[in-house]
Amino acid sequence: MPERHVPVKVFLADDWAPIRTRVAAMLQARAMTVVGQAETPQGAIDGILSTRPDVVVLDVQLAGGSGLEVLLTVRRAVPEIAFVVFSNNSGLAFRKRYLGGGAVRFLDKSIEFEQLAQSVADASQHATH
Repeated sequence: MPERHVPVKVFLADDWAPIRTRVAAMLQARAMTVVGQAETPQGAIDGILSTRPDVVVLDVQLAGGSGLEVLLTVRRAVPEIAFVVFSNNSGLAFRKRYLGGGAVRFLDKSIEFEQLAQSVADASQHATH
């Protein structure tokens, strides 16, 4: 049976709507599908678990909490979902914590914005749906 091309499904978890809008436009231009967005940890967890994306683009700081809570909770429930952390909080301690928690990639918004779409595409190869 021939393999059919299925767009990468992405969920965006960031507390700032303009970033979510810009990232969504960038990913959609690369034929990826944004299946949901959230600004709070619980909203992200609920949205990710209900939409089952291939990749989550996750900020370290979310409204009312941390992206680490999202990463750890979702990875326990659905380990095949890949995470790309995309944050201005990119110090070594954050990188170690998130990569150690199971994120595939950690990008600094201020200097690695243009690498995000390719990183999401690469991370989708780690998804094992």
